Amino acid sequence: MIKIAFCLRRLPRLTQDEFLQYWYETHAPLVRSHQKVLRIVRYVQFHPDLGPFSARLGAFRNAPEPFDGIAEIWYDNREALETLGKDPEARKASRDLLEDERRFIDLSRSPIWAGIEKEIISR
Repeated sequence: MIKIAFCLRRLPRLTQDEFLQYWYETHAPLVRSHQKVLRIVRYVQFHPDLGPFSARLGAFRNAPEPFDGIAEIWYDNREALETLGKDPEARKASRDLLEDERRFIDLSRSPIWAGIEKEIISR
């Protein structure tokens, strides 16, 4: 499995609640609508808990400012991801998602990368 991790920072004009609501209620259904053409196997949104425990955890580790959320997207294999650019429907779906992301994500401050999960501990 290949996984994309996208560490999101919201646009400055949005509150944390506005960002999370838009991401979950508007963007997630858009991703779901393109699942087949984009060959997405799994999509997860990780919404932060910015409560006291998270603040203490960050302080203990001298961590930088937390992300506003993390998106994780899985593909069956490298080929499934790498060949998307050759499919006109997939290119259009990718453009649709990017256009929507510009409405709530500060893309210039949101790192994204692809890699392979190495499971160390499992239930």
